Amino acid sequence: MPHKIAYVALLHSIVLAPGRRVVMSDLRDMAAALGYRNPRTLVSTGNIVFEADNAPLGDIEAKLETAFKSKFGKPVDIIVRKGEDWLRLANSNPFPDGDGSQVIVRVMRKPLERPALDALQKYVEANQRLALADGDLWIDFAGKPSEWKLLSALTTKRMGAGTLRNWNTVRGLAEMIG
Repeated sequence: MPHKIAYVALLHSIVLAPGRRVVMSDLRDMAAALGYRNPRTLVSTGNIVFEADNAPLGDIEAKLETAFKSKFGKPVDIIVRKGEDWLRLANSNPFPDGDGSQVIVRVMRKPLERPALDALQKYVEANQRLALADGDLWIDFAGKPSEWKLLSALTTKRMGAGTLRNWNTVRGLAEMIG
């Protein structure tokens, strides 16, 4: 019998159109329809935790993205991590002293390399901190992320497929995994 493992799926955006967002119960129903077990979401953050047979992450991402486009009529990048990898990510926060809403990780589909970090330095203010941990980009914005020019530099075109989550959300998902 195949081994069931936990996965975390992160949607790049849960905004479908102006004034229209993905409802988390619809996201859970979509995952269940794909055969994923015990789908659960963390408030309205566009994150889902579920159990499934061991499979390549790319296969799970493709299934979820296809189902999402079919159900909601919009393509969206979905980044998937195994539960154990999510727990490792949560334990890799280089800025645990930062504010939970201002410390952000850009969870990447393909690991970032040092040159990507170097290219962002021109957008960083003196009180902000950046670090790479296992290919994901951690940022301590030291203030509201929306107030800094660094946020607008974190595009998919510049960085590759990935999605931002604050430290509070990272910890919440880690607690859901156990």
